[in-house]
Amino acid sequence: MWTSITGFLRGALGLAFLGINTLFWAVPVYITAVFKLILPFRAARNFFDVILNFLSYTWIYCINWFIGAIKTVEYDVTGLEKLKRNEWYIVVSNHQTMIDIIVLQKIFHGRIPFLKYFMKQELIWVPILGLAWWALDYPFMKRYSSELLKRKPHLRGKDVEATRRACAKFKDRPASIMNFVEGTRFSRAKQAAQKSPYRHLLKPRSGGVSYVLSMMGENMRNLIDVTIVYPNGVEDAWRFFCSRISRILVRIEVLPIDPDLRGKNPDDQEYRNRFNRWLNDLWKKKDCTIEQTLARAFSRP
Repeated sequence: MWTSITGFLRGALGLAFLGINTLFWAVPVYITAVFKLILPFRAARNFFDVILNFLSYTWIYCINWFIGAIKTVEYDVTGLEKLKRNEWYIVVSNHQTMIDIIVLQKIFHGRIPFLKYFMKQELIWVPILGLAWWALDYPFMKRYSSELLKRKPHLRGKDVEATRRACAKFKDRPASIMNFVEGTRFSRAKQAAQKSPYRHLLKPRSGGVSYVLSMMGENMRNLIDVTIVYPNGVEDAWRFFCSRISRILVRIEVLPIDPDLRGKNPDDQEYRNRFNRWLNDLWKKKDCTIEQTLARAFSRP
């Protein structure tokens, strides 16, 4: 009984802190963004970008500190040795829960440029966070379905232009662009619905990554492949904060990106076929990594 009560209190306190911490740091982010907007010349923008990056790191630092204060998270991470703070990266990862984002921010905090996530255009309307993401230069993408393009062909190429404008923000300063290429969180139901050929993954979607490499080919020379495994079961945010101990395994590999995959036209069919083969090969390897990691986790004494 006492354990369940303390777990409930820990969960309530955790979610409350996430909300309060977000509200607290959103205020200086908004203020800085206003000055950045009204003083658009390069020197001022660079100055305010430094402030915004500092606020972002502090925001994440507070979350990491709080989690460490209320519970134990046993991290087993390999592959951090080759990371650099002054390099451009595209980061891909499997996706199972909202906690993935907390894990990624924790392990990469201070090791690479602050993670920026490609987001759907609609997410800019999320209360508080939407404006904060916009202020922090998170790239918002508007993708058009093939059905819509057939009905409205004048929209063709608009999504590419939106991606080009988003990527232009990152050409002067090292950046880490994060993409969950499965497009949604993994579940057995989704896996069955799409007839995924992978044991632990959904099918990868190449659009976001190929567009970034097309627009930033001269900068994006390395990909960080992240594999996140929860050996004791996947936890949502509530269960994560309620639990006293969480065990999380993370396997990281820094991979050079083939020049033939950078700076190309993402709508060229031959390029798309080549890119899809490369991404599917990466996903096959990730599926094996998850299987092997789980096997070792359960076999340890």
